Amino acid sequence: MKRMMFLAFLAAAVFPAVLAADGFIVVPDPPHHVPGHFSFAPLEVTFHRVTVDVKDLVAVTTVDQEFFNPNDVQLEGTYLFPLPAGAHIDRFSLDINGRMMDAELLPADKARAIYEDIVRRAKDPALLEYAGRDAFKVRIFPIEPRSRKRVRITYTELLKSDAGLVEYVYPLNTEKFSSAPLEAVSMVVTLDGKQPLKTVYCPSHDADVRRSGERKAVVGWEARDAWPDTDFKVVFSRTPDPLAIDLVTHRPAGGQGTFLLMISPGFTAEKSAVQPKDICFVLDTSGSMASQKLEQARRALSFCLANLGENDRFEIVRFSTEAEPLFGRLEPVGRDSLKRAQEFVAGLKPIGGTAIDDALDRALALRGKDRSVDAARPYLVVFLTDGLPTVGETREDTIVARVKNAAAGTRIFSFGIGTDVNTHLLDRISTDTRGLSQYVLPGEDIEVKVSSFYAKIRDPVFSDLMLAFTNPSIRVTALHPQELPDLFNGDVLVVFGCYTGSGAAAVKVTGTFAGKRREFVADASFPAVEEDNAFVARLWAVRRVGWLLDEIRLHGESAELRDEVTRLAREFGIVTPYTAYLVLEDEERRNVPRDLRSFQELGDDREVLGQAKDLMDSVRKEAAAPSARSGAGAVANAQAVQELKLIAAESRAASGAGLAKSAPPAADGSGYRAAQAQNYATQVRVVNGRAFYQNGDLWTDSTAQSDAKLKNRQVRFGSDEYFTLLKRYPRAAAWFSLGSNIDVVVDDTLYQVRE
Repeated sequence: MKRMMFLAFLAAAVFPAVLAADGFIVVPDPPHHVPGHFSFAPLEVTFHRVTVDVKDLVAVTTVDQEFFNPNDVQLEGTYLFPLPAGAHIDRFSLDINGRMMDAELLPADKARAIYEDIVRRAKDPALLEYAGRDAFKVRIFPIEPRSRKRVRITYTELLKSDAGLVEYVYPLNTEKFSSAPLEAVSMVVTLDGKQPLKTVYCPSHDADVRRSGERKAVVGWEARDAWPDTDFKVVFSRTPDPLAIDLVTHRPAGGQGTFLLMISPGFTAEKSAVQPKDICFVLDTSGSMASQKLEQARRALSFCLANLGENDRFEIVRFSTEAEPLFGRLEPVGRDSLKRAQEFVAGLKPIGGTAIDDALDRALALRGKDRSVDAARPYLVVFLTDGLPTVGETREDTIVARVKNAAAGTRIFSFGIGTDVNTHLLDRISTDTRGLSQYVLPGEDIEVKVSSFYAKIRDPVFSDLMLAFTNPSIRVTALHPQELPDLFNGDVLVVFGCYTGSGAAAVKVTGTFAGKRREFVADASFPAVEEDNAFVARLWAVRRVGWLLDEIRLHGESAELRDEVTRLAREFGIVTPYTAYLVLEDEERRNVPRDLRSFQELGDDREVLGQAKDLMDSVRKEAAAPSARSGAGAVANAQAVQELKLIAAESRAASGAGLAKSAPPAADGSGYRAAQAQNYATQVRVVNGRAFYQNGDLWTDSTAQSDAKLKNRQVRFGSDEYFTLLKRYPRAAAWFSLGSNIDVVVDDTLYQVRE
């Protein structure tokens, strides 16, 4: 139980959120100080709702915030709202005692002076990250005891298009200045325009994207009892072309470049673009599927059958001690075939063993020896099982090899039901066929998971994809995913990678589109230096770490795999139980000085550290011991690694706020270890592409231990030298905003800031 609890808390802390146009209220003489929080922000934000309407390149943002004074005294404050560059206020509503308050728009230099003044007086650098932005300012008085103040703002900005790709950013990061978690926070961004929408992607948050026709989409995200700390981003592109290919890059001076490639057909209006598919549902009906499992699986299959395309062909193979196909062939969708299939599903009974090899062999044989007849039709297998192979061929390597040899373009999507499944078998089958494996834990609803997944793959548009770059001087490496999956209607395929060299290049995507082999080409630029878009490098690193851990889990550990995981985890602040233990292990092996180590407190906590060691040891054992590949621990490892491999949003890759500490243990001591594990995970912040680790009241730059030749310079927090340094290095302001005691590397110097 402790093992699972530690995994849940640390893994959850690997995935919080990021936003940027939020307002906050500064109180110059607050009545009390919330421990671990900002002395100048004693108010609570009860809700924060943002609605955005984007018409072509014009974005109108409406912000609705409510503040609550939890104190028993009357307060006076200043409302500050950091504005995006180039935005102008359309409407401001704040009614105090029947009178509208006067507001002032401050240019960046005046706003910076206000922020620095607050930093000097409050002895808290948290506002420094907003230096360089315009600000909207209004005095608020009185703020009555136990009262609420509601603020509404509408502003307009003209968005920029870069090679057809448009980015909208909203500053939600200021909500960290609430003295309590927000009861509710939401973002709704509506995109509408004259040209068809293709790419619609939220790299900052795990947002929901709903398309309505080819020209409109709604991006939504909400949370409760949250402390958002990340800018909300939406990127989108419009083009009448059948396929959009969009590129975003990041490359620090002198470093390796990383890129994000997005490929999307958009919302296909023409039905001819959606390819008819062949699909086989393979369902385990062994005795262990009795009761609720089989009933949920029946309902899931019924949903899938009801949502087949009119030109699709399908088959159902149920298996226990032997495999039994329904039709013996791929049957065209029709009233009679669907009726017969629904009756077959309704009559399934749980009995017998688990003949996995026979079932998959029957499914793969359906395409026939001469696949040329069906080459234009994607073939998908949805495979559901709750057990280990017990009948016929049971050896994992042999089953995987047979599947790989017979698949010939087939995609197998595996669902492991419960924990008595061979996770390696399912993961290897899905990976080798460009599919995906998922797990349904005890207590989870099979119907919900399978039907939700099927809705996403119902309409294939682009299959058998291949990617190429035309400029030979640009070398692309470490692609994730390494094998491109098929592309479905309304979907965005997200590919991360690294590059060396620089210059212009053409990106070529080849595949089967609308039943024919097609090639799509887009011009792209790989710059020698690109300081923006640091989130791209972080997201690439998280996916890379997930892939490396999976290699260790499936094939065994090597020094090269371990060292690369450790380096990336430390550099990009990727905190999981596995990576935290590897970082500690590595720093101890290298005799890194204690004051430069990443997890000093975790290293002293033998109980939680022991849990992390057990998790990493379980991953190492899976490759060597077949008996370790099933059970609750193996499924948890498979899910955790799969999560990392699929990370596509900054909020899920972020390491934790690091500002709000875990609550102290309850009087009876309950819940302490779980809270402490979560606390360790939140002691990491990634700012402007660099990870910082918190130990006590000191934040340490992750790059400080990598160069023994760094100069050392001590600077007193809040001194003239301190602010001169900030003006000299504007990019470092966000790093200094972490705290008043910080070790940060700028150029060739380690600056040691102390109160």
